[in-house]
Amino acid sequence: MQHEDAKQWDKLLAPLVGLGGGLIPLIAGFDELFDWSPGFSLPLKIISLVVILAGYTLASYALIENRFFSGMVRIQSDRDHKVVSSGPYRWIRHPGYAGALLTYLVTPVFLDSLWAYLPVVFLTILLVIRTSLEDRTLQNELKGYKDYAKQVQYRLLPGIW
Repeated sequence: MQHEDAKQWDKLLAPLVGLGGGLIPLIAGFDELFDWSPGFSLPLKIISLVVILAGYTLASYALIENRFFSGMVRIQSDRDHKVVSSGPYRWIRHPGYAGALLTYLVTPVFLDSLWAYLPVVFLTILLVIRTSLEDRTLQNELKGYKDYAKQVQYRLLPGIW
């Protein structure tokens, strides 16, 4: 669904993230078909599955906790948009992106494809850019977000950024 109040830059970035997410299994499929990569061990696949589930859990927790969670970056003035600082937002400012990133980073292992890391690199760069732009937007346009950002220091990766 397109929103008129969505940020112009996100009208480009959001579909690119969606495309990148679809490229991971597509490339992994070609990798399997043409036998490009050696397989990963069962213990690594099990660990990757646990991390995938953790990523989905974190992203789902963010979605449940934040009634303003949206697929497009926008200030939801029509819904009295407020800062959410509970749930996973106590630890990081963008837990939905963090959960997605966790999932993207280990999916190639689960799918036995080193080549699937190509779109993962692309997605990681896109998510860092999108997180940065969204955070800047929220600090500039959402009342109370600057104070929240002082309390919750990390945007995407606790202890790092």
